[in-house]
Amino acid sequence: MSKQFYQEIKFPNAWSNAFIDHVNRRIRIDDYRGNLFTLNEKMVEIARLESLEKIIIKSRNEHLHILLELGFQIEGVVNGYFNGGDAYFVSKFLVNERRENQFWIKEDEIIAGVGGLNREELIIEEGRIKKAKVDDAPRLSKLYQEVFEIYPVPLQKQDYLEECLNSGTIFLFVEEGGEIVSAASAEINTQYSNAEMTDCATLPKHRGKGYMKQLLVALENELKFKNIYCAYTIARALSFGMNAAFHQLDYRYRGRLVNNCYIFDKMEDMNIWVKDLSKVIQN
Repeated sequence: MSKQFYQEIKFPNAWSNAFIDHVNRRIRIDDYRGNLFTLNEKMVEIARLESLEKIIIKSRNEHLHILLELGFQIEGVVNGYFNGGDAYFVSKFLVNERRENQFWIKEDEIIAGVGGLNREELIIEEGRIKKAKVDDAPRLSKLYQEVFEIYPVPLQKQDYLEECLNSGTIFLFVEEGGEIVSAASAEINTQYSNAEMTDCATLPKHRGKGYMKQLLVALENELKFKNIYCAYTIARALSFGMNAAFHQLDYRYRGRLVNNCYIFDKMEDMNIWVKDLSKVIQN
């Protein structure tokens, strides 16, 4: 994600790196230090002033008891996120509607369904996968415009993609006839040695060809080359295909973020999937 979305929020005895996300009506705290009671009080104050409905913190294990005391709920975990230490996604809901979910049972059924699929080992087709450069931003933008009418970040904008590419996010893609037909990215956190596998998109007429799995495996190889072994993703809980793809590539289900963000036509739940790349033999 572009750094322009984050801001340092400082208090006399606490600090945070936060994303004040008006589009998705939430605050996401990716890093913090200091007094958690102060942090909670001030973030709730900001959320209410800005009409935001949910606060998400990526918590270290040793702070869970404090955050539970402060009314946060554990929604999921990313194993190995903090240079090998686990990150717990804990949330506080500020309005009842944000906590309610009419699709929970259906989403449980999807997890149960993908759990019955066989896991796969893929070999990358030589020459099929290409690594994006800044010059590819216009074509990537066109792909994302066609696939996503609504997305949590402005992937459809060329300048946003250019900034992501310049800041170290890896985009890989497949093209046919000069057109990018499928793409995915790895957003690398160099401070904590993890990467989010995200921005997965394939044009409808090119789905079912296995491109996305190929892209994900190729991204994993890029990460292992950089000695980054914690890979995770946040996938639409209502998408059988995306959840199946990550399960089959040996990612492990680690929880669900309720009413996390707008994607396609509504606010949706997102499933967390995690993979330890140190256990994967290089393809």
